[in-house]
Amino acid sequence: MNLFINYLASDPFFFFTWIVIVIFSICVHEYAHAYTALRLGDDTAARAGHLSLNPMVQMGPTSLIFLALIGIAWGSVPVAIQRFRQAWAGAAVAVAGPVSNLVLCLIFAFLGALFAALFGEALSDEVRMFLWVGSVANGVLFVLNMLPVPMLDGWSVFSYFFPPMSRVSPNAAQHITLLLIAAIFLTPLGGMIWGAGGAIARLFMGIFSVILGG
Repeated sequence: MNLFINYLASDPFFFFTWIVIVIFSICVHEYAHAYTALRLGDDTAARAGHLSLNPMVQMGPTSLIFLALIGIAWGSVPVAIQRFRQAWAGAAVAVAGPVSNLVLCLIFAFLGALFAALFGEALSDEVRMFLWVGSVANGVLFVLNMLPVPMLDGWSVFSYFFPPMSRVSPNAAQHITLLLIAAIFLTPLGGMIWGAGGAIARLFMGIFSVILGG
C-alpha cells in the first residue's frame, strides 16, 4: 500500500506543499464555522478558542498525524444549535466552511493566473505547483464537505431543506459515514471527488487567464 508519507522521499516539495495548504485550508474552514456561529448567536466555538488559525486547536494532533501519513485530515468546532436566533442559522454555519474553501480555491487560481500573466516562462515550476495545488485542494475540500453525508457540512445544509434527514438515528448516520469512507478508498468515488475539485480549479484558472491575458 502506497502511503502519502512516501512522497517525503520521492517528491518532498509536493509533500510539504500539500501539508501546508491542507492545514491552512482546514483552519480557515473551521474559523469560518466559528465566526459565522458567533455572528448568529452561538459563542461556543469562540469561547473554546476556535477563532484562530492554530492547527492544534482546529485539527488536533491525531488529524495532523493522519495528514502526514495518508494525506487526509479533518477539523471540527463545537456548535450549540439551540443558541441560534434563526432556524436557518445551523445551515448557514455549516455552509460557511465549504464556502471558505471555494473562496480559497478562487484566490489560489487568481494568483496562479496573475503570476503567469506577469512572469510568463520566468515563473518557477515550484510557484506554479504551489498555487495549483492550493486551488485544487480547496476545490476538493469544497466538493467533499458539501456531500449530504453525516459528519460532513453538506448533511446539515441539506437537512435544513429536507427535515427528515435530521431524524436519522446516530447509528444509521455512523454507518452512512463509514460507507462513504470505504467508497472513497475502494471505489471510483474518491477519483470523482478529486476530479470535481480539479475541474473547479481549472474553471477558475481559465476564467482568470482569459481576463488577465495569461
